[in-house]
Amino acid sequence: MNEPDLVAAIATHGEDYTPRTHHLHPDGSPIYTNRLILESSPYLLQHAHNPVDWRPWGDAAFEQAAARNVPLFVSIGYSTCHWCHVMERESFEDIEVAEVINRRYVAVKIDREERPDVDAVFMEFIQATTGRGGWPMSLWLAPDRVPLFGGTYFPARDGDRGVGVGFVTLLGVIADRWEEPRFKAQGQRIMAALAERATDRGARDGLPSGDAVGAATQSLWSSFDRQWGGFGEAPKFPRPAAMNLLLARWHRHGDSNLLEAVEVTLRKMFLGGVYDHVGGGFARYSTDRRWLVPHFEKMLYDNGQLVTTYVRAWQATGDPLYRHVASDVLDYLAREMSDPAGGFYSATDADSEGVEGKFFVWTTDELVEALGRADGDWVAEVFGATPQGNFEGSTILHLDAPLEGPDLERWERLRQRLRRARAERVPPGLDDKVLTSWNALAISAFARAGFAFHRRHYVERAVRAAEFIFEEMARPDGRLRRSWRRGQLRHDGVLEDHAAMLVACLDLLEATQDPRWLRLARGLAETLDTWFVADSGAFHRTATDAEALPMRPIPVYDGAEPSGNALAVEGLLRLGLWDPAGPWSGRARRVLAGVAGAAEGAPMAMPQLLLGLDFLQAAAVQVVLVGDVPEVLATLRATFIPHGVIAFGEGLRRVAADLFEGRDAVGAYVCRGTQCSLPTRAGGELRRLLAATPPPARPPA
Repeated sequence: MNEPDLVAAIATHGEDYTPRTHHLHPDGSPIYTNRLILESSPYLLQHAHNPVDWRPWGDAAFEQAAARNVPLFVSIGYSTCHWCHVMERESFEDIEVAEVINRRYVAVKIDREERPDVDAVFMEFIQATTGRGGWPMSLWLAPDRVPLFGGTYFPARDGDRGVGVGFVTLLGVIADRWEEPRFKAQGQRIMAALAERATDRGARDGLPSGDAVGAATQSLWSSFDRQWGGFGEAPKFPRPAAMNLLLARWHRHGDSNLLEAVEVTLRKMFLGGVYDHVGGGFARYSTDRRWLVPHFEKMLYDNGQLVTTYVRAWQATGDPLYRHVASDVLDYLAREMSDPAGGFYSATDADSEGVEGKFFVWTTDELVEALGRADGDWVAEVFGATPQGNFEGSTILHLDAPLEGPDLERWERLRQRLRRARAERVPPGLDDKVLTSWNALAISAFARAGFAFHRRHYVERAVRAAEFIFEEMARPDGRLRRSWRRGQLRHDGVLEDHAAMLVACLDLLEATQDPRWLRLARGLAETLDTWFVADSGAFHRTATDAEALPMRPIPVYDGAEPSGNALAVEGLLRLGLWDPAGPWSGRARRVLAGVAGAAEGAPMAMPQLLLGLDFLQAAAVQVVLVGDVPEVLATLRATFIPHGVIAFGEGLRRVAADLFEGRDAVGAYVCRGTQCSLPTRAGGELRRLLAATPPPARPPA
């Protein structure tokens, strides 16, 4: 049965529709088709042929549960999640397990990347009740959305993988007992406490204490791995926001330890197996302390943020390695993660042919087969490949030191051949949906690198992606949608979608000096205030007209992505430098005041937000370049300015009049607050002015 027939079947049978066997695998096993076939998310489509009667999240699922008087089983994951694949193979493809789910539950599948709001609410519940979290998230709900029980991955049956109680047993126990008053009473009590905590971020009249920035910096330095880089023990995740904070503090205070922490981390990450030396791009995290063995999935948000950090490190140090890495990642994103319509894809999987990492690793024989004896042996020696391997009999390529000169030139030629050879393998799955906030992080990366490295094609790629977002993913009221795939839009955007695009517009503004990006940035800032503002002054994750969930959090903690409030603070503060007469800086201060208690209580968990506080303490700089002074512009491209804006386009005079007022002589003006330098046409003098000790920060308004 083809898709139009399936649509008709579901429409005809309504709630009586069940997963149907439409044809058989070559081995004779049945192929089922459930309601997820009508979705666009690659993750949901992965489960469209399970025998489980999956439904998407929505009112219809809860109405059906109420009508049948059964609980819901909700499974939340994402397309590149390794253990999600494992649980699918063990449980959701098992006909006996599916029969239990279908008979005793209404089953719901959620792509956490499409619905970060739902995911975040119930992850809070699972962390509160189990002490840990992760994906796949397994959640049992009553028909009125009250959580009953939750966890992550469960083996299918008792004793599997050494676990005493398996998934099937849990399904039976909860289905038998879910109506007992204690179940719902406990869920209601926990969610009420979590809701109060999620909205109480310690609002006060003033900004967080300045000590919060210092406390976060000290904690990061204390947890820094001096040998291998990164923070804490294995597994190690990239923490670009933390490194950006350390770079900003080093710039202000000259503490070489902070720069060392960033440089060691950036170098070791690139040298290790967490970097794909053949294809480019970083994997999501390293399972070991040395950055050697990655979890092989690649996420757009990681690579976008890391490019921005490598660009900043290049501007801070001039080390060509950082420029090389940033360019290599961007070339990978442009080549392999770009949708023809203009956006960027979300992720690639860790698994291919059901084996983690198979696509990425090499044996010495495979290297010789692809390159010939001499070149294959050379690559094996340089990149640590041995007959024994370092990962299940194969080798994750890695370096002991960066390649330079003739060795780098030789490698660049050979990696093209390895890339072609690797393309003959079965590739890992591609999550080709376009997510607004993740695209915004990539747009910022292309725009910042394009400006810093003076590479027009990077800027043009950033512009193309941003135009796609505003042309294809915008609502008539100016708000953005969350997800797009092959022409299908899904879900309204959340806070981080709008805040990240606000920052991206400002990065595009500096890279292009095109006034339209300032106009769009202002529109997004107004959208935040119209639809997302909380009573405390900070922002909710969801808009005022969003689906009602058990709680409506105010996000402040950085995870793999920066929090929406942190991105909003950055965008509003930078917008305030472009438009000093506007309300933007005051709104950013309001957000910081609204989360002051949280910032002081757990500063290490929110480095991106503390960058905003550091922005205010540092007396951010405005650089206005009048006229064509190539030496000055080249200096600006290569100079690390952690907090500030650069304006040099005559077309901006009408839309950013306050910034240009009284500045008519040719040269660069460096301004902090109300104090401005005389214009200079010399790169050396400009560097001196930018490095000068700033005046004391203005007291909080």
